[in-house]
Formats: sequence, C-alpha cells, structure tokens
Amino acid sequence: MVSSLLPAAALLAALQDAAPAAAAAPPPAIVPADTAWMLISTALVLLMTPGVAFFYGGLVRAKNALNTMMMCMAAFGVCGIVWALLGYTLAFGTGGAFLGDLQFAFLNNVGVDAKGTIPHALFMAYQASFAVVTATLIAGAIVDRMRFGPYLAFIALWTIFVYAPIAHWVWGGGWLSKLGVLDFAGGTVVHINAGVAAVIAAVVVGKRKDFGRTAMLPHNVPFALLGAALLYFGWFGFNAGSALAANGSAAGAFATTMLAPMATLCVWMALDALRTQRATAVGAATAIVVGLVVITPAAGFVSPKSAIIMGALGALPSYYAILWRSRTRLDDSLDVLAGHGVGGMTGALLTGVFAEAAWGGTNGLLYGNPKQLVLQATGVGATIVYSAVVSFVLLKAIGLVAKLSADARDQGVGMDITQHGEEAYTHGEGAVLVLADDAATQPVARPAAVAAVGGVA
Repeated sequence: MVSSLLPAAALLAALQDAAPAAAAAPPPAIVPADTAWMLISTALVLLMTPGVAFFYGGLVRAKNALNTMMMCMAAFGVCGIVWALLGYTLAFGTGGAFLGDLQFAFLNNVGVDAKGTIPHALFMAYQASFAVVTATLIAGAIVDRMRFGPYLAFIALWTIFVYAPIAHWVWGGGWLSKLGVLDFAGGTVVHINAGVAAVIAAVVVGKRKDFGRTAMLPHNVPFALLGAALLYFGWFGFNAGSALAANGSAAGAFATTMLAPMATLCVWMALDALRTQRATAVGAATAIVVGLVVITPAAGFVSPKSAIIMGALGALPSYYAILWRSRTRLDDSLDVLAGHGVGGMTGALLTGVFAEAAWGGTNGLLYGNPKQLVLQATGVGATIVYSAVVSFVLLKAIGLVAKLSADARDQGVGMDITQHGEEAYTHGEGAVLVLADDAATQPVARPAAVAAVGGVA
C-alpha cells in the first residue's frame, strides 16, 4: 500500500515544484529568422506605394501624371505619421470590440520587446506600410480633379476614423475576429474598405470636366505595366508577410500569391480576346492586380490549387464590373471599385468557400463548414456600411471648409501645373508659363525679334 502511494506523492511534489517555475516563465523570445523575414516584408510592402503610383500614373493623361503619382507618394508622409501617432494604437491597442485604446499613442510602449516573435517596433512599422498603401488606392477614383490639400486631409482623417477601426475589428482582437471572420492580409481591411471609400469620394467630389465628352486615354501604358510588376513583387511581403513569421504559413501564402494572379491573367486575356479579338496591355496589368486582390484574404487559408481556381473565378466579377461602370455616369476614374472593391468582396466570400483546415486551421463551405461563408458575408457587409458612411461624412465635413474639386480651368490646364507648379514632361526649356491667378487672362508680351520669326516667348 505504502509503495503504491510513493509514485503519486512524487508526482504531486514535482507539480508543486513546477508551479513557481511556470509562473515565472520567460517572456516570448524574438526569433531572428522571423525578424529578418518581417524586415524584408515591410520593405516589400513599402515598395507597393510607388507601385501604385506608377500603375495609376501611367493610366491618366500626361497633364495629370505627376499629380496622380504625388497623391500616392504623399501618403508616405501623411498616413505614415498619422498611423504612428494615433492610428496604430486605435487599431492594435487592447481596447474593446470596436476600437483600440490609447496605450500605444505617440508610440508610447512601442519598443524592441517581443510582439509575438518579432520586435514590437517592427510589427508597428509593418502595419504602417499597410495603412499607407491602402490610402493610396482611393486616389484612383478621384484623379484628374480633386484638389491636393483636401485630398491629403481626407486620407489623414480616413486613416484614423475608417482604416484603424476596421483593422481593429479584424486584426486587433475586435468583434469580427472574435466572430471568426477570416482575412489573412486585407480583403476587408484594405481592399473592400478602400474600394468603397473610393466610389463615395468619386460621387461626392463629382465628375471630371471632360467626363463623357472626351476620350481620356492612358498616356504611358509601360508605366502601368511597371506599376503592376512592382505591386506583384511587393505583394509577397503583403501576403506572405502577414504570417508574421518565417514558417509554413508564410510559404503557403507565398505560393497562393504567386499562382492566383497567373490564373486571373489567363482568364482576363481570354475574355478580352472573346470580346474584342485582342488582349490589351492595360487589361493584363489590371488582371494581375485583380488576382492579387482576390487572393489576399485567403492567402494563408487555402491550398495553391484552390488559389488557381479563385484567381480564375475572380477575373469574372471585376471584368464585367468595369464594363458596367463604363456605361454609367459614375466617374470612378481608374475603376477602383471594380478592381479593389469587387475584387476584395469576391476574395473574401471565396475564402469562405475554399478555406481548408489543413492549410490554415479553418474549413470553408467545400470542406463541410457552410457557416464560414455566412461569417465572411457578415465581414463584407459590415465593412461596406461603415466605410461608406464614415467616408461620406468625412468628405462632406472637409467640403465645408475647403473646395474638394478643382475648377474647370484648372482641370483644363492640368492638375500637375495647377496643384504642383511643375510638369511630368517638358519640351525644350519649358512648355508652360505659370502665371499668377490675377494675371492669367492678361496677354504675355513677346519680344519683337522673337515675334517676327513666329517664335514663342
């Protein structure tokens, strides 16, 4: 009897000795491999902002190229600083179901201590790169006419009041994450959010001066292709980096991110060929971006085979959304709604269909869990409603103190000259003489010697 009690007594003593040790467990350790991958991923996502600049910049007319690219590049400063000072804490502070608290305001308590297996400061920087590139997507809907100052005010406020709360809902422990909505890298937070805000901005700011009357053709299609290539490259940090570690999840997301746009491109070119008997370069660039958008929410939750199917299916809604928009009076200049809004909705819903526990821990409709599709639809609907309402309020508020749209004369001259005082392309030593507004209608005196030979003073 005594001998049978000895093992039990020894086990109890061991458990008692282990309890203090467990209570004093060391803090999570920073893993060098994870840190290295996340440093690279952050730089890759930052590269996506100039990628958007080239993509959008090539699709507009020459007189608006710099303004369009500046709308993207300026987000580095405006949205990056706003994120560091306030956006990050509202998104990733502990807080409640709808908004984070102020524990990280002005980067307080953000150091090199571990956040998961990477330094906290690196996690903040990685998320900052997301906030910046998301804001740039909105620009595509209001290029050629929105004044630069009000645009900067809008993306700054939008980062705080729209992007940060939705990021908290999905990634910061908010109500959508607790509900079980899947969004690996930003289908709701980034693409649906920006796509909806873009179409609201297009409506509130109004149409371009020449919309519906003049063909507004891309001035530099190679720029658009370059932008798509930069986005494809940077997107590996966007999606695979969202694993926040150098692990199998990152590898799976890398593979799905590579394959989905390939399938979208094939289907898009086939659709172009069936409709017009030719495949366009602008269509190819657009297809690559749409494929990347569609796979973003699912990147770490589906198999590579499913990614190919998602990419192929995802081409259809966005392709026909562009055709539909062209027959309406909606002046979504570069089809942000079709590319990012519709693409993001398609990807988010298909995540609920193709998610597979073997790849990301959760099954979707095809693997016996139809409830996941309902949850995905809930996330899509909540994002649409919140982004639309708050974006509308912000634009109307800014419109009370500053004119949102450039006047017809400024649009006619070009947004490069009127907003920035410079041009993307000059001929000789200068193509346009920039005059003060009060002298704009005054004749310019020309030296007699120049006038005599028909030159331009």
